[in-house]
Amino acid sequence: MTFGILILEGPYNHQASDSAYNFTQAALEAGHKIQGIFFYHDGVYNVAKLMEPPQDDRNIATRWAELAEKHDLDLIVCIAAGKRRGISPEVIIPHVRIDGLGQLSEICLEADRMVTFGD
Repeated sequence: MTFGILILEGPYNHQASDSAYNFTQAALEAGHKIQGIFFYHDGVYNVAKLMEPPQDDRNIATRWAELAEKHDLDLIVCIAAGKRRGISPEVIIPHVRIDGLGQLSEICLEADRMVTFGD
């Protein structure tokens, strides 16, 4: 099965980010394909390389970058949501690109299931 992932909430203030990561990891381990992961609204903060969590806490952005590299995932930040929140190409982690809502539409059309995390 092919999944599309939509993340609407930022890291550390909502369970959605961790749930999306865990779901994606489990789906890949089960042999499913991820069509794309789209970060929208406050979800764009998940891929900002400026976050510096305490040493004993998980670094959500690093986790996404490592997962994307390992599985060649398509991670996309919404350009409009990113601009509203100061997220530019200079502040995003590797393996992430900035694009428009058209990419979200393509993910929805090409995936068997679209899974949304956040409100």
